[in-house]
Amino acid sequence: MYTNFQKYLQQEIQQIKDDGLYKNERIIITPQSAAIKTQGEGDVLNFCANNYLGLADNKELIEAAKQAMDTRGYGMSSVRFICGTGDIHKELEKKISEFFGTEDTILYAACFDANGGVFEPLFTEQDAIISDSLNHASIIDGVRLCKAKRFRYNNADMADLEAKLIEAKDCRFKVIATDGVFSMDGNVAPVDKIYELAQKYDALVMVDESHSAGVVGKTGRGTTEQYNLRGKIEILTGTLGKAFGGAVGGFTTGKKEIIEMLRQRSRPYLFSNSIPPSVAGAAIKMFEIITKDNHLQDKLHDNTNYFVEKMKAAGFDIKPTQSAICAVMLYDAPLSQKFAAELSKEGIYVTGFYYPVVPKGQARIRVQVSAAHTKEQLDKCVNAFVKIGKELGILK
Repeated sequence: MYTNFQKYLQQEIQQIKDDGLYKNERIIITPQSAAIKTQGEGDVLNFCANNYLGLADNKELIEAAKQAMDTRGYGMSSVRFICGTGDIHKELEKKISEFFGTEDTILYAACFDANGGVFEPLFTEQDAIISDSLNHASIIDGVRLCKAKRFRYNNADMADLEAKLIEAKDCRFKVIATDGVFSMDGNVAPVDKIYELAQKYDALVMVDESHSAGVVGKTGRGTTEQYNLRGKIEILTGTLGKAFGGAVGGFTTGKKEIIEMLRQRSRPYLFSNSIPPSVAGAAIKMFEIITKDNHLQDKLHDNTNYFVEKMKAAGFDIKPTQSAICAVMLYDAPLSQKFAAELSKEGIYVTGFYYPVVPKGQARIRVQVSAAHTKEQLDKCVNAFVKIGKELGILK
């Protein structure tokens, strides 16, 4: 049987390559940081990681992870409700709730699991999920797993959202689902306006803070801080794999009854091992670090503003951003790949994004700024963009 299936897969893979959509993985041989060493490309400056606060190689987090392993072991070997709940899991959940100003928190192996497991336990065919058109794949998959009626509104378009809320008026419960920061563009969802419409039409709100937690808001507490809505949004999801240390692990935090129901019925929680003690221990230390003072968030915001201003002054077409994501628009898919390859020769590690990751004709290079970047590194990146931009005829 596999012979025929193998031929089919080979043809499909070749077609992906022919379409210029094949994804090659590049190998890093040092800790994740602002400057890394890779196989084949050597020493480069990393501008395509989600390491927003520069904590992925933080020595305090590494030591905390080691201590947790020494005292709690390597793994839990079980799901939470059987014998996989450690005291440090409960402590971490408390830390997350305190950080976001919520009532309770539940941990997952990843935010993909958090989003995949949040809708089905809470909503039925009597209900409605109204989802932003640019939501992350994990939200889309979570919606697919739920029997609720599905509505889709144009990205951050409040008139279209209101139209969908009116269309769903006869449903029992309604929930509006949105990313906090949309990862391909860097724009922040208008959560204040979403909340107003939710109040008007008696709906709940769910926000994925994966790219906004640690980044957005004066102290990095995400969109609810930015819009003065702490504790008012019913459901927040997020990850420990981006600004919060860059490891693994996800969470849902919000109203206590929602979290309690997820503990009882959320399948990714009920049927997946707990996160390792080392991750929990490091994450607890991480929250201690970022709540002690605001220097990392301040540095990130300063670096992002500096980089965006320099790139705009150089003449690049930059998507409006309120996060640490800077989308340098090139529009042509092969050009985005060529540009990224040439930047690599200059020691700048970035990735070209093109269809189907972004819409056709919207190819770009997504630059992700970190608090770990120095001004000199940011300048080197801008100068490399300018050099390649002129060589490829993008800049005059």
